[in-house]
Amino acid sequence: MELDWLLAPPLPAAVPRQHLLYRRLREAILSGRLPADMRLPASRSLAATLGIARNTVLFAYEQLVAEGCLIADRQGTRVAALPAAATASPRAAAVPHAPQTLSVRAAAALQREPARDAEALPFSPGVPDFGTFPFRAWRACLERAWRDAGWRQLGYALHGGDPGLRVALAAHLTSVRGLPVDPAQILITSGTQAGLDLCARLLADHGDTVWVENPGYLAARVAFGLAGLQMHDVAVDGEGLAPCADDWQRHRPRLIMVTPSHQYPTGRVMSLPRRLALIERARGAGAWIVEDDYDSEFRRAGPAPPALFGLQADAPVVYAGTFSKTLYPGLRLGYLVLPGTIADDFIHAAALATRAGQGIEQRALADFIARGHYTTHIRRMRARYSVRQAVLRAALQQAFGPGLVLSGGEAGLHLVMWLPEDLPDREVAQRAAQMGLGVRALSAYARPPVSCNGLVIGYGNLDEAAVEGAVARLKRALGT
Repeated sequence: MELDWLLAPPLPAAVPRQHLLYRRLREAILSGRLPADMRLPASRSLAATLGIARNTVLFAYEQLVAEGCLIADRQGTRVAALPAAATASPRAAAVPHAPQTLSVRAAAALQREPARDAEALPFSPGVPDFGTFPFRAWRACLERAWRDAGWRQLGYALHGGDPGLRVALAAHLTSVRGLPVDPAQILITSGTQAGLDLCARLLADHGDTVWVENPGYLAARVAFGLAGLQMHDVAVDGEGLAPCADDWQRHRPRLIMVTPSHQYPTGRVMSLPRRLALIERARGAGAWIVEDDYDSEFRRAGPAPPALFGLQADAPVVYAGTFSKTLYPGLRLGYLVLPGTIADDFIHAAALATRAGQGIEQRALADFIARGHYTTHIRRMRARYSVRQAVLRAALQQAFGPGLVLSGGEAGLHLVMWLPEDLPDREVAQRAAQMGLGVRALSAYARPPVSCNGLVIGYGNLDEAAVEGAVARLKRALGT
């Protein structure tokens, strides 16, 4: 029996001979090259043939016997009869296999999102200023949390989240955002995306219709699509989400996803009359509104507009917030504020659907908020971002002149620069990326028939001293 091919070149230098022999024997058995019931040489004989130590052969044989690929008895060592699916006979190879792909629902949900590998580049949207993060205060809170940690913080988090964090967050939202929140209404989540996923699964049934803003937050589409919801695009105008009579009549929603305080990505603010009208129409349709208030803390001037959640006591609104923009994305903590009528059931169902963790971080964050560090940090960053936006606006105005059209600067960490139709935003964004800029094409957030042409320009993590040079590169990318 010719088996010298088992250790024929090429031989990987880093793989021991015993592992290499085992691998090649296993591959030969699974591929059918060594058929079932074929008797293999004795270990001494094969070792002599291959010029290796007998222990090397014994290792390979014993491992394959343990895996069920070989059978060893008094008659010697022979190849086991494996299921037909494990071997690749010529006839089996001719039969096409079912494609190994994601489910149809998952594949449909995967709308391409603007690249996230450019988050460290100038003008990348949604990136906070990491350089001014209060490391010392946060580290002290973490150290206290670890010092006082018990078994509870090392296991799964309590239903709803750390009690101290829920209390501290309720007080913060009441004093800063004006929301009448009880700690029992708060559910701590692993970021906004996890919160949207829970809303999709617990507030709607498979096949229900969810309204999404167009253009809008792409990650929300993924969450809703993976939950099996039917997405209906609703256009956005100067006052935010703008549903028409046809939307209400032909596409009755179960969920309505909105970013009313700073529409993403256009930055438009929903007017108060439209907020009230949306609540009334949603109530009449039996729909839930999911309000993503992702960056209202960074209001440029004056207080943030009232949240949908707090406008009416019985409003069918779930309020979603995050610490990704106010602190840092890697913290992976967000929250939902739920109406009292569903809070207990929602939190109980969420605990059955997921197993929350990050007990130490939750306790540290509760301490961070209770000591006033969080409010101080937001106040400091609000002023810094306001100055940074003003510097960026001035540089863009100087570079592009009176024809420049900007929007979205009322709050948040980005501006929208609208482009003429003869400058396709995707091509401009691609050229900008080659120049080391992280701008994103506005049209990437939209679906037909909505058409928009502009650039989403982030300024959160861009130092004022670097603005002029980054704008100069952007001008070259536009070819002007």
